[in-house]
Amino acid sequence: MIKFPFKILNPVWHYLKREEKRLVKRKKGLEKEDPFRDVSRVDDNALDVDAAEQSDHARISALISEISKNLIRVKKALARIKIGRYGVCKGCGKMINTDRLAVDPTVEYCLKCEKKRSGT
Repeated sequence: MIKFPFKILNPVWHYLKREEKRLVKRKKGLEKEDPFRDVSRVDDNALDVDAAEQSDHARISALISEISKNLIRVKKALARIKIGRYGVCKGCGKMINTDRLAVDPTVEYCLKCEKKRSGT
């Protein structure tokens, strides 16, 4: 099996570690902003306040969900680097195009297998 030497992957590793820290920090910040975490909100029964809180909660929940998905992708990429499988397509086992990895270092599939998976 062909694999990238760790020396080449070192900058990718560091980039992904920084991205992981950034995502964790952003997720924690959003969790603190969630109006549903404020215990005093139960005392305020105004409909307009409740609607605004619902809207903010929905927005923050969606952002947290997206960040969580990205965090998982980053952690998986770091694990693939660690075990020597980074850049190898999960579908066909061939090397993923380096241009594709440069655009998104967390991709798990080559373009051909990704198209098969998405049905396009």
